[in-house]
Amino acid sequence: MTVTKPVATGQAETPQESRAKAWGFTGLLMALYVINWGDKAVYGLVAQPLAEDFGLSSGQLGFIGSMFFLAFTIGNLIAGALGRYLALKWSLALLAAGWAVAMLPVTMAAGFVLLLLSRMLLGFLEGPSSPLIHTALYSWHPREKRGLPSACITASASIAKIAIGPVIAVVIAAWGWQSAFYILAACSLVWLAVWLPTWRPGPHGEDKQADAATTSATTEPSVPWSRLVLTPTFLGGALAVMSMYGIVSAVLTWLPSYFEQGLGYSRVQAGSMFAFPSIASIVMLFVLSFTSDKLLARGATSRVLRGIVPSVGLIVCGASLALLPTVGDLAPLVAVVLVSVGYAFGASVFPLYNAALSEVIPARQVSGALGLFMAIMSLGGIYGPWLTGVIVDQAATPVAGYTLAFQIFGVMALVGGLAALLGVNPERDKRRLRGAYAAR
Repeated sequence: MTVTKPVATGQAETPQESRAKAWGFTGLLMALYVINWGDKAVYGLVAQPLAEDFGLSSGQLGFIGSMFFLAFTIGNLIAGALGRYLALKWSLALLAAGWAVAMLPVTMAAGFVLLLLSRMLLGFLEGPSSPLIHTALYSWHPREKRGLPSACITASASIAKIAIGPVIAVVIAAWGWQSAFYILAACSLVWLAVWLPTWRPGPHGEDKQADAATTSATTEPSVPWSRLVLTPTFLGGALAVMSMYGIVSAVLTWLPSYFEQGLGYSRVQAGSMFAFPSIASIVMLFVLSFTSDKLLARGATSRVLRGIVPSVGLIVCGASLALLPTVGDLAPLVAVVLVSVGYAFGASVFPLYNAALSEVIPARQVSGALGLFMAIMSLGGIYGPWLTGVIVDQAATPVAGYTLAFQIFGVMALVGGLAALLGVNPERDKRRLRGAYAAR
């Protein structure tokens, strides 16, 4: 993390010092998101050892994965309350400490019930983190420059799978699956020790905007929630991210098992290859988001860069997964490439739609609106793992079950991409919301 010297009392920071702090805190928030997604990804990496130790079926493994995301969805809904009653510093500190505690019962699991409850507790505590992390992030970056920082946060999910996945796979093979949970719990506590003495909110956050509202009549007013959630940008974006999150949750829970049981790779190979879709997506995320911010600064529209571009990416993702059963007779590597490329294009929806929504929402409502948006997104995680497990249990072979499940998710992504392509238009919806408020 970049460290800058404290500014003397009464002395203004230079733009360079402010930007250095902004990216230093962005790095710290990225680290928290890496831990967050490492906690999610570890379940997919230990799925087969858990099944062997506890005699679990694919349907039971999928059910536990889906219940994690159900609790995650409920947790998302309390993000607004946490943001309203607690400072971001303490909200995120409490969540990080809770993750460490929630990881430990899994290591003592006596079977299905304790495993289910411990994963649900972790899901509930991780639910509010994404909207709060984005709120903290946006406090350090102006609206026209949020695409790249948003991509950094979203890319942290990929970094978790790239950096943590192969390491955890080796750790599990050497010391057992319980060791992975101990390591991730320790990471949360180390992050907490860095966060508490360093964090402070930036100049573009909700608190700054709210303070300005008491002295300036030009500050953005609050928008009625009913109008906000019914904007085409919110509705189209929510349907799109929900369909993509169904894919993400299925990948987190089942991709190593697909590579091992369906395509014939070893357990360590499958754990290492778990990173392939993430490597492809991280490249795509940074290319699209960096280009988006640059073109927006030069006068391009958010409608194109934060609406059409990610929507087309999701359509490409849907088409790739829908075609997966047709490559069943080809080399397994072809299936790996198809999943990786589709995932890379689809993952662009998360940072770009978040940035698009932040343009429409008044600053004081960002954490609450993003919490609701991400709660809808998380609904995809409720059906993704369980549906995949049920299909695999009922299929003639594991590979047939996995490819059919991914094909179904691909069709859902096509629908979500088309809805967003028609609906997401930040400039239009911001004008309509402000106009409706002014007319009251």
